[in-house]
Amino acid sequence: MVEERRQRQQEWLEPKGSGPWPIILVAVVAVLIFGGAFYVIKHKSGTHDAFAKCLAEKQVTMYGLYWCEHCAEQKTMFGSSFKHIPYVECGIKGSRSEQPECIQAGIKNFPTWKFADGSLAEGTRPLEFLSQKSGCSLQ
Repeated sequence: MVEERRQRQQEWLEPKGSGPWPIILVAVVAVLIFGGAFYVIKHKSGTHDAFAKCLAEKQVTMYGLYWCEHCAEQKTMFGSSFKHIPYVECGIKGSRSEQPECIQAGIKNFPTWKFADGSLAEGTRPLEFLSQKSGCSLQ
């Protein structure tokens, strides 16, 4: 009985064919690493809250489309602070049409930033540009 037990323990300790487990383990670790990185990037704590609130106070508005990759890139620059930015969704869900409000405002390209003086800045803009144009500090 004791000999049988030792033999089973020895068999258990001896490496067998590696099988799929190393691959599965590497895949799980990779998913966890990328998932963690995505979460951190997506949910940056409001590092630009004061800046975004200042833009709102200065009546700076972003016009965008829900399907626009450049608009998504612009929003990502603000992280979770984007919730403070006045934003006008120009897309109509389920179509490629635009909201009448955006057409009347003369918005042709996306994203477009509209400033209190009525000037427009089209395209993805660095936060430094928005800071200079609005007078809001990035600090």
